[in-house]
Amino acid sequence: MLCAPGNVGIGDHAEVCDVAADDAAGLAALARGFSVDLAVIGPEAPLVGGVADALRAEGVRVLGPSGAAARLEGSKTFAKEVMAACGVPTARSVTVADVDAGMAAVRELGLPVAVKADGLAGGKGVVVATDEAEAHAALSASLERRVFGDAGDTVLVEEGLVGPEVSLLGVCDGRRVVRFPAARDYKPIGEGNTGPNTGGMGSASPVPDVPDALADELIDAVHRPVVDELARRDTPFVGVLYAGLMMTHHGPRVLEFNVRFGDPETQALLPRLADDLEEVLDAAAAGSLPGDDALSVHAGAAVCVVVASEGYPAAARVGDRIDGLHDAAASGAHLYHAGTAAGEAGEVVTAGGRVLGVAASAPTLGGARQTAYAAADLISFPGMQLRRDIGAGMEDG
Repeated sequence: MLCAPGNVGIGDHAEVCDVAADDAAGLAALARGFSVDLAVIGPEAPLVGGVADALRAEGVRVLGPSGAAARLEGSKTFAKEVMAACGVPTARSVTVADVDAGMAAVRELGLPVAVKADGLAGGKGVVVATDEAEAHAALSASLERRVFGDAGDTVLVEEGLVGPEVSLLGVCDGRRVVRFPAARDYKPIGEGNTGPNTGGMGSASPVPDVPDALADELIDAVHRPVVDELARRDTPFVGVLYAGLMMTHHGPRVLEFNVRFGDPETQALLPRLADDLEEVLDAAAAGSLPGDDALSVHAGAAVCVVVASEGYPAAARVGDRIDGLHDAAASGAHLYHAGTAAGEAGEVVTAGGRVLGVAASAPTLGGARQTAYAAADLISFPGMQLRRDIGAGMEDG
């Protein structure tokens, strides 16, 4: 197995290749050189940039949508247009290109509102504003100060929704959708869902308020209409379609789409998977999923706790030595490396905002939480941040 560009963690499981994730030509050459049968593309930017198209042109089976289909994540405005075309429920919104138009949209929709950079912003382009001053500041940051670069050239002002959130992932082969169980993600940096949004500070699965029967209904209401609409447009969706949903009093509403395995939800889903993941992904890439059923999972639950660097999400501190990794892994947890690197003396150091995902599975959510947090507490580095409420209130024992 190959991984490009990889990190210090995945090097224990795969051959790490020094090719950037968005280097389409380099990845195509790598696939040729190693006669790669299946490529699974993880990050959103390479997908939006068309890396899957370049690899398919080399005859490689790819689990990941084309650049055209990846616009579901690359442009929130495009995603809204697709949902409108196929009747998928979502919040009302207005797309704007200047602050005055944005404030007019705020007054039209009413507070609270979500102010969202239209393009890819690494999970940081969303502000939920509860008053006009917050909304104005968010609009100015994106449209005038350009804190998100080109991703914020246009902004969605979206009506505020109330209710529990849930993440639902489906593996798609262009026609069929096979779902994972539901997971719950925790986006804000602070406990009790306070502070700025991040890429995700943890996740848990299953979600007691979204049982399998309801998850099936959500796939029928959201994922399958979108897959059908993209197929109708001759841009079939092959890959993992992630829907972030708000379960409002008026029914489910789509908050966002990702066109890949969501992070950190995947870290709480893969430990539960009973099916052979490689076989499922290969079948999807080949356009030959056997049906529209749910994936088989083990009984029980899983929880993932993210440990982040000091300063994240604004400006993450890097280069700090990470201690306790061996002890944490030996405790029975799964360690998913994200922002890590090898230091000059061979030690593991921080190299990004979200440093590690510490995941554990157990017969109950309570047991999974206990194991995950016990392992996370064995890890240390200066300024380490983590939330203590991942999965809280969801325990079944």
